Amino acid sequence: MKAVICVRHGPPDALEIQDLPDPVPESGEVVVEVSAIGLNFFDTLIIRDLYQVKPALPFSPGAEFAGHVAALGEGVTGFAVGERVCGYVTHGAAREKVVVEARFLARVPDDLDLVKAAGLIVTYGTSLYALRERGNLKAGESLAVLGASGGVGLAAVEIGRIMGARILACASSAEKVAFAKAHGADEGFDYAQGDLKGALKAFGGPKGLDVVYDPVGGDMAEQALRALGSLGRFLVVGFAAGEIPKIPLNLLLLKNCDARGVAFGTVARSDPAWLAGVVAELMEHARTGRISAHVDKTFPLERCVDALGEIAGRRVKGKVVLTTGR
Repeated sequence: MKAVICVRHGPPDALEIQDLPDPVPESGEVVVEVSAIGLNFFDTLIIRDLYQVKPALPFSPGAEFAGHVAALGEGVTGFAVGERVCGYVTHGAAREKVVVEARFLARVPDDLDLVKAAGLIVTYGTSLYALRERGNLKAGESLAVLGASGGVGLAAVEIGRIMGARILACASSAEKVAFAKAHGADEGFDYAQGDLKGALKAFGGPKGLDVVYDPVGGDMAEQALRALGSLGRFLVVGFAAGEIPKIPLNLLLLKNCDARGVAFGTVARSDPAWLAGVVAELMEHARTGRISAHVDKTFPLERCVDALGEIAGRRVKGKVVLTTGR
C-alpha cells in the first residue's frame, strides 16, 4: 500500500510517498481500506514537531478517514468486511490502509458521501464539544466565531446555528465572510475593516458577547476577550495565526468572564463511547443537511504536500480531503 510518511520533521515538502506492507489486525482491531482522509490545520504542525501530540518518527499525518472494512481482528464484533466506516486516529490516516481499534470506528450511512464523512469528525466534533460542553451555548445567545470560513470555524457557525445562537462570523476577506454568512451566520466582519473589538462589542450589544470561539489566537484574542460580557465564555480552540496570545488575567476578574480550553482530541482518545455518540450525531446532521460538511478541495493521496500547503496558506474554505481512488 502507498502511504504519506513523515521521516523527518519539517515542512510539507519533506514528506515522502512510500510503499509499505499491508497492515494485519491484532485482537480488537480493524483494517480499513481508506477512500478519503480529512486534513486539518494541526497536520501542518505535527509534521514540524510543533503540536502537543508528538508521534515517533516515521509516521503518517491525518487524524480522520473514511473507507470500507477490509479485515477484522480477533474478538471484533459489530462490523463486517465491506462495511462503510469512518474513524479517528490522531495521526496515521494518510495511507491506503489503516489499522485501528474497533472502538474508534463508526458506520457511515449509505446516503452520506465518504469524502464528506472523512472530514466530519475533527472539525465538527471540536465545535460541538466546544459550544455545547465547554461553552454551554444557549439558544438566543450571541456567538462570535473567529476564522469563520476555515474548517473548525465553519463548523462552529453551522453548529451554532443548530443550537439557536446569533452568530457573527469574522474572517480575513469579504469573500470568506460571505461564505460563512451563506452557511448560517447572521452578520459578518472582515478583519480588513479594522476595529475588531468595536465590531464585536456592537454585535454583543449593551450586555456584551456571550461566547467567543477562537481557533486563531494572535493579537485578535485579547480584542475578542475584551468584548465579552459578564459571565461570557472565551473558547480557546487553536492558534492558526501562529502566535499563542498572552492574555492579561485581570480581564477575567474585571469582566467576570471565563477562558476555557477546548481539547477535543484529549476527550476523544480517553472516551471512545463519547466519541461514538458525537460521530453518530454528526452523521445524522450531515445526511439530513443540517450541516454542510463542506469540502473545499480534494487532492489525491500523492499530492498531500499540495493539500497541506493550501491549509498552511489559509486558502481553504471548509475542509481539504485526500482521496485514494479506492
